Amino acid sequence: MGQKVHPFGFRVGITEAHKSRWYAPKALYGELLVEDFRIRKFVDKRLNRTPPFAAVSDIHIERTREELKVIVKTARPGLVIGPKGAEVDRLQEELQYMTGRKVAISILEIKNPDIEAQLVAEGIAEQLKKRASFRRIVKMRAEGSMQAGAQGIRILLGGRLGGAEMSRRLDTRLGAMPLSSLQAHVDYGFAQSYTTYGVIGVKVWIYKGPYTTEETEEMSDAAGARPRARGRR
Repeated sequence: MGQKVHPFGFRVGITEAHKSRWYAPKALYGELLVEDFRIRKFVDKRLNRTPPFAAVSDIHIERTREELKVIVKTARPGLVIGPKGAEVDRLQEELQYMTGRKVAISILEIKNPDIEAQLVAEGIAEQLKKRASFRRIVKMRAEGSMQAGAQGIRILLGGRLGGAEMSRRLDTRLGAMPLSSLQAHVDYGFAQSYTTYGVIGVKVWIYKGPYTTEETEEMSDAAGARPRARGRR
């Protein structure tokens, strides 16, 4: 029996910070947790599943007593902001209406989308939907990520690949993948491709090398004054 651990959950509190950063009394905790889930689902549907298809890979949420801050990590910030900031203002209004709280949206640009696991997984799922050859897609994406600076990549597809009668798996690996090292920065992404002959699951692991101090500081600046969890020395 395989003992599999989510690469992000495994590192939370050690080398990774939580994606929701707030404190709440016991009575409010459940309500805010569900609200976080609804915000993430709404933003993903609004920006990723419908136009403008803004390539959003991650959504971080911070709360203070007065304000709710949503940090959106995207490869196409221009599409999220829209002409003269119209799109982001509309999204802010929709979130305020949905939550009944004061909302601030902060946009963080992903400078290298080829080594962002969630975006690679979404890209593969999109191409599978267009009936492209799954072996070619996986090979191209894996090589593209390695050229973009990744130190290792693993792509796992599962389902009726190529419209075959029986479902099967395709596992591709390039470079190193130290999943059990807490100091290793392993990014993980999962997407589903809804094809005419069934759903194909896409899992992507990308090893970006060990955690660095610069990376830690950059993330803590984006997240506000509270510093990010640091790696053990």
